[in-house]
Amino acid sequence: MQMINLSMSLNDIIDKVDGWVWGWPLIILILCAGIWLTVRTGFVQVFHLGKALKFMMKNEDGGEGEVTSFGALCTALSATIGTGNIVGVATAICLGGPGALFWMLVAAFFGMATKYAEGFLAIKFREKKTDGHFLGGPFYYIEKGMGPKWKWLAKLFAIFGVLAGLLGIGTITQINGITTAIQNFFDPNKTNIAFSIGEVNYSWAVVIGGLVVTICTALVVIGGIKRISKVSEIVVPFMAIIYIVFALIIVFSNMKAIPAAVVLVCKSAFNPQAALGAATGVTLKLAMQKGIGRGIFSNEAGLGSAPIATAAAKTENTVRQGLVTMTGTFIDTIVICTLTGLSIIVTGAQDLFEPGVFEGVNITTAAWKMGLPWNENVSSFILMVCLAFFAFTTILGWDYYSERCIEYLTGSQKVVKVYRVLYIIAVFIGPYLTVAAVWNIADIFNGLMAFPNLVALFALSGIVGKETRDYFKKKNHEDIAEIAASNK
Repeated sequence: MQMINLSMSLNDIIDKVDGWVWGWPLIILILCAGIWLTVRTGFVQVFHLGKALKFMMKNEDGGEGEVTSFGALCTALSATIGTGNIVGVATAICLGGPGALFWMLVAAFFGMATKYAEGFLAIKFREKKTDGHFLGGPFYYIEKGMGPKWKWLAKLFAIFGVLAGLLGIGTITQINGITTAIQNFFDPNKTNIAFSIGEVNYSWAVVIGGLVVTICTALVVIGGIKRISKVSEIVVPFMAIIYIVFALIIVFSNMKAIPAAVVLVCKSAFNPQAALGAATGVTLKLAMQKGIGRGIFSNEAGLGSAPIATAAAKTENTVRQGLVTMTGTFIDTIVICTLTGLSIIVTGAQDLFEPGVFEGVNITTAAWKMGLPWNENVSSFILMVCLAFFAFTTILGWDYYSERCIEYLTGSQKVVKVYRVLYIIAVFIGPYLTVAAVWNIADIFNGLMAFPNLVALFALSGIVGKETRDYFKKKNHEDIAEIAASNK
């Protein structure tokens, strides 16, 4: 009984710490950073999104780095496009009402400017090592951009990055999500038990699924950034396109419900009790908190993770790579999360569950079963495959992030190799660990990464703004001169 009480007390403490870290102060700080950087960069996400999408599809000629610009983007997207795009959106709508989707998009809009600044600074302050590989991210733009006296803050970010990767966000939670999805599809009643630990039974579906994912992870991460990038360049676009196509099928199959869904989202964003009824318990504050919080968690704008991958890009142009990095938030939230939210709302899947109760993937599963025009088992299988791919690429992306943090802290490739082995072991044992508190622990370290990064973004926003304005002013003059020359 004493151990149970101790466990409950520990879980309560973890819940409270998670609530403090991901409370209003951090959410407001990240949102304010996005607004501030939007102004300093001259609304870069509005006036230069077209250029960003063009640069995303065309790699830069020349430039030093380890992987292409697109490869660096795909590596970053491999970590951001994950279960949050499926489970996180459903959770936000379940707890915060349909209006949460509106606030998620607001966070993403300003988050694009944040991601631009992170990509810009990653290239500007990255460092080329003696063996030719590049290392960069918040730890370097804190140390180099803000000065050596801030190195302690850079190390703090790196420590949080290592802990976030190894203790949950990149390993245990992702593999657990994959094996749970596999079991729910192939053996939901646990009729084929492989073994038991205490009172918990594990099916062969979990064992085989976990083993396959562990082997695939080992084969990729042992090859380092170049192999992670190559796999990401194939898997990320493939999984994103597949998911988008099926989500669009659901939305277009319910075209008549779209206008009402948009009205509901907008009404419940500002007055949820009038739109949904006071009995739901959803308030404006809750809609904003769940929408903005889940949006930030999904696209990671302001957390400082994406610039670690961006630093490896073959480029010398800080603005260009900043624009490419910015497209990650556009794809992750503006496109994928919006389609997830709409597919839930147009099918009315959220109404099948009690408001305010955590249901997560069950809501999205219900939406796909009702929305896709074929057998429910086929719909469930497709969603399971998407979940598995999303979670697997998150494992790969976060391995790279945490490896680079380790390298910054120790400067030793031997330590990185040891860490790589520990990471693979964590993936292997993940399916058999109790994850009641793991998500919260992962949330805590993920959120703690944001504080050092945000300090740097505010401190260096002047550099980002000035060089961005100078670049586009020069580019406009060059374009005008080119047009004048062609007219002669």
